[in-house]
Amino acid sequence: MAIQDTNVLVLTTNYGTEQDELVKPVSALLDAGAHVVVAAQSAEPVQTLVSDHDPGQRVTPDTTLDEVSAADYDAVIVPGGTLNADQLRTDETARRLVAEFARDGKPIAAICHGPWLLVDSELAEGRELTSYPSLRSDLTNAGATWHDKEVVVDSTGGSTLITSRNPGDLDAFSAAIIRSLGGGEG
Repeated sequence: MAIQDTNVLVLTTNYGTEQDELVKPVSALLDAGAHVVVAAQSAEPVQTLVSDHDPGQRVTPDTTLDEVSAADYDAVIVPGGTLNADQLRTDETARRLVAEFARDGKPIAAICHGPWLLVDSELAEGRELTSYPSLRSDLTNAGATWHDKEVVVDSTGGSTLITSRNPGDLDAFSAAIIRSLGGGEG
């Protein structure tokens, strides 16, 4: 599959998503030729934050979590932001969607606090992952092996999990997603 033929879904809440972890991968994927859809919990604009504190830009979602199906997408991205990730991990629809991506063998990319959703969707066990350092215990307690690397790609569990630690890793994170979709160097 050529990256121009791919559809990528981004899952987010409407408040607390780390700005760059939402907008930079979307921009990189669009520049590479992918089609990207941002799905939020509601149709209201997403108020991003910078460093979990300062207001960032507002992003208009394309749709809502309840209106999307994993079957229509080739990969999913879970941005971080402590507030965003903490809300997503308890959202039944978000958990169901990432579980469906995993079941169908499609790439799941999560950055910073985003891997919390992997824990609560029971996708971390036996996998090689990274995250924001404060999630290390959560991931290891869920059976993952945690690494302090800018990006970790694990394709051992039937689907590819792509994880990164923080906004400083966004170039490597975005490149790994693009590669997983057949986009070469990314």
